[in-house]
Amino acid sequence: MELDLQGSIERFTLPEILQLIAAGRKSGTLGIQRDDSIVMVYFSGGEIVYSYGPRQTYHLGQLLKDSNAITADQLDEAVQLQANEQNSKRLGEILIERKYIDRADLQSAVRKQVEQLLYSLLAWDSGTFKFYENQFPTEEEITVRISVENVILEGLRRMDELNMARETLTDPDATFAMASAQEGRSRDVKMDSDEWNVLALVDGRKSVRQICTSSPLGSDKAMTILAKLKLAGLITKSDPRPTGDYGNLETMTNRLAGLFENYLNVRPVKKPTDRTISTSVVETSVED
Repeated sequence: MELDLQGSIERFTLPEILQLIAAGRKSGTLGIQRDDSIVMVYFSGGEIVYSYGPRQTYHLGQLLKDSNAITADQLDEAVQLQANEQNSKRLGEILIERKYIDRADLQSAVRKQVEQLLYSLLAWDSGTFKFYENQFPTEEEITVRISVENVILEGLRRMDELNMARETLTDPDATFAMASAQEGRSRDVKMDSDEWNVLALVDGRKSVRQICTSSPLGSDKAMTILAKLKLAGLITKSDPRPTGDYGNLETMTNRLAGLFENYLNVRPVKKPTDRTISTSVVETSVED
């Protein structure tokens, strides 16, 4: 059954739109337009595999140069060769042929290019969108696999967080619980230690106000993290239940690890030892 998804960004936020496509594990292209700017986002099985926008795309060659994968002279030479070929070859293909980069360098740059475009896209608060199921306007040799949840979390980190949080969490007495994963779909979610610790407080009993007050991170920061988790679809509003005593933060974190294991439907997650927590490794795929 095809997904009939189209409308205006004023009515449906981009995080909501991305979540709908991810939840349905859909493949196809999401077209988003604002004024004369158009962005296309490709999906495969609910994951983002590519994105481009003629006016927004970060220049691949510049990303490679900024990461010291190539020099300025090598970039200039490749751009000149591309012009002489009358665009019959892509810049990445030319750089690989000249042995200035390898395929891993190109994959890394394409991933960064797609991610930066998606992060900027989340700042759009107006425009129209339409999802074209099982349709792709171009064939891309290099694709990536990026989870919608990670795109939303990182994109929102770069926005005006507190205002976003207040608009998202309008009821301080509302309670939230962890959202169940869709059947047959595991989630590739990366959280830093602060996000993990706030998620440990989400138990379906404590209100937004209680979580923000009890969090050692401070009320404002805890609220912005809660808002991100909600917009990413990782927590959902629940009916309030009697508040229980779960002891200290370590006890709550251990309890959360077990719940999170069931939620992600993947193998058990080891207790984190650094500031970045990843439930699985994001895979990069290449379509020949």
